[in-house]
Amino acid sequence: MFDYHALAPDFIVAGTVLAVLGADLFLPQSRKWLGAVVGILGLTLALIPVVTLAASDDQVRSMLDGSYVVDDFALVLKVFFILTGYVVLLMSVAYIEGDRYYQGEYYFLVLASLLGGMVMASSRDLLSLFVGLELVSGPAFLLAGWRKADARSNEAALKFFVIGVLSAAILAYGMSLVYGMTGSLNFEDIRAASASVAEEPVFVLGILLVLVGFGFKVSAVPFHFWAPDTYEGAPTPVTAYLSVGSKAAGFVGILLVSYIAFAGAPDIWGPALWILAALSMIVGNLVALRQENIVRLLAYSSIAHAGFMLVPFAVAGLVEGESLAQAFEATVSYVLIYGIMNLGAFAVVIAGARRTGSGQIKDWAGLGTYAPGIGILVTIFFFSLAGIPPLAGWYAKFVMFLAVLQNANGWTVALAAIAAVNAVIALYYYARVVQSVWMDPAPAELHPEPAPAGVAPSLVLAFGILAVAVVVVGVYPEAIGRFAEAASAIAGG
Repeated sequence: MFDYHALAPDFIVAGTVLAVLGADLFLPQSRKWLGAVVGILGLTLALIPVVTLAASDDQVRSMLDGSYVVDDFALVLKVFFILTGYVVLLMSVAYIEGDRYYQGEYYFLVLASLLGGMVMASSRDLLSLFVGLELVSGPAFLLAGWRKADARSNEAALKFFVIGVLSAAILAYGMSLVYGMTGSLNFEDIRAASASVAEEPVFVLGILLVLVGFGFKVSAVPFHFWAPDTYEGAPTPVTAYLSVGSKAAGFVGILLVSYIAFAGAPDIWGPALWILAALSMIVGNLVALRQENIVRLLAYSSIAHAGFMLVPFAVAGLVEGESLAQAFEATVSYVLIYGIMNLGAFAVVIAGARRTGSGQIKDWAGLGTYAPGIGILVTIFFFSLAGIPPLAGWYAKFVMFLAVLQNANGWTVALAAIAAVNAVIALYYYARVVQSVWMDPAPAELHPEPAPAGVAPSLVLAFGILAVAVVVVGVYPEAIGRFAEAASAIAGG
């Protein structure tokens, strides 16, 4: 039996996807940008049933024999995906305004991919989780190669597609092994059956392959090698979406399978994710130090942040006691905050690259002197990514370390030490960008683009939303903490 109130956010976004594509058939070429307006209005409308569901007395609405559930976790993540889509569309309008023929298809693909993330948030079995993940990934493959005449964009799409298909195959094979050993696709049934098969090599292999599949999606080391080239070659708004929306979808999958489906086998996934966390932080940050292109720097930064987000999993997997909900809450908090500040960083990249005509860090030298507004935004978002108070990033790092230190043992303390060293390394390369913008003289041979008559209103609105959110969350972290705490109820309390 379907609960249409619970399904309303998904239905509204699905309807918006079709409305955007349909409207594009009738809009004249000069008005193709109105597809983004239709998308934004649809996403705004989808927030209404989310609010009514959150205010209702029914905290858990289960459908399809428990395969699709709308609870606090699902609602928090649905809001996250909706707001991510809202900001990405705002960032995209000015960026692709010259592409008069295909704007409708662009907005259609972005919204369809976001719908996949919303489906994943409510998935409580392996099949619906896989379908949602592929709905996230399929449109993203096309978006990565949107600049058809650009060889780098074509290369980005091809690499992303090949690695994406490979990861999907590994993930599906791992899920099939888990199903074969437990006889069920439902997370709760798998958890109940895992006690009797936890020592079976086939079950262990299935869990590890599932983690490998999601490891590709979140670009964790050593499954990260597609990310830098794809991020650099894709249109910048698409890169922003891949680094936030697509990565968040991967983390939703890891959260659900680790904390629910495989909750009875933490000794399998805990050490595996400990290794992925350590490698991602170390490799991502060390390679980021050498980057001269700001998009590639943010690509390796994204890999490093994936490592930071994986740190709480070591707590849940390697420490007995009441660490499960604490670690879950820490990861959700980090994902939400990372989304805000990384979208802001890529919005700055769009504005800064237009102003300087370059994506090289050295060409951003002196940007703050002739474009102080962009310079201030660079400072806000990059220092937030570094975790500098009172910006939001400090709280993400704080809850991550707190989850470790409140449940400390030798392995988790070692991982905390690795995280602390890498946080310092990250501060160096983020500060290098800020230093270039404010302290380095502009290169003599650089001829920055004249200041435009006005920055696109949609981009200004995106900047305003993200900058305010970064400051507010940094000063009042309970704004995020309460949502993450509510979401963590599914981890066992």
